[in-house]
Amino acid sequence: MKAFSVSNRLLFGPLAAILLVFGVGGLALMVPGYSHVHQTVSEIGEIGSPARVPFAILLCCVAVCLLVFASAVRDVSVQIGQPRAAAYLIALMGVSAAGVGVFAFPHPLHNVFGLSELIGYQAPLVLALTWRRQPRPRTLVRFSWVMSALVWLAIAINMSALDRQGALWALVKPEYGLVQRALFASWFGWCAGVGILCSARRRA
Repeated sequence: MKAFSVSNRLLFGPLAAILLVFGVGGLALMVPGYSHVHQTVSEIGEIGSPARVPFAILLCCVAVCLLVFASAVRDVSVQIGQPRAAAYLIALMGVSAAGVGVFAFPHPLHNVFGLSELIGYQAPLVLALTWRRQPRPRTLVRFSWVMSALVWLAIAINMSALDRQGALWALVKPEYGLVQRALFASWFGWCAGVGILCSARRRA
């Protein structure tokens, strides 16, 4: 049972981030002419892509890691007497990620699951708000405030795609692949940081 301790399950947060980074980077090599700068991550696993099946498997693996990580965050929340809302949002992100992978673009459900990620993206803000009065994890709370600000900034820039005639979209469009990845990097970076900080504190 030691392998499934809270400290070990917390490390599935960093593992999810590592899987996504190296998985996306590796699978992109299967798609001729793919550009990380100009194209979205979903285009790697879209219908007709040679990487469609491994892309779906990758996102399902990331989803499993997030669900395990969420269970650890939930247990930590219970132990320190704090709300468990952030853990549930992390779990929801896992479900959304799996849906994005299984229902490849341009399947109608692909965008539904993609938009549902906006809820999961609020996990850093929710943790910062709900744990702010807890004296012990102050570093974690401050880290969550910073990362939630970065996530919201990245969301705002990504949402410029909704206004295709706007000036911001004109600036963003040529490098939209990087803009989208900035959102992923900020949220999964938060997961990695939370997992490492909490696990290290528990082992100390």
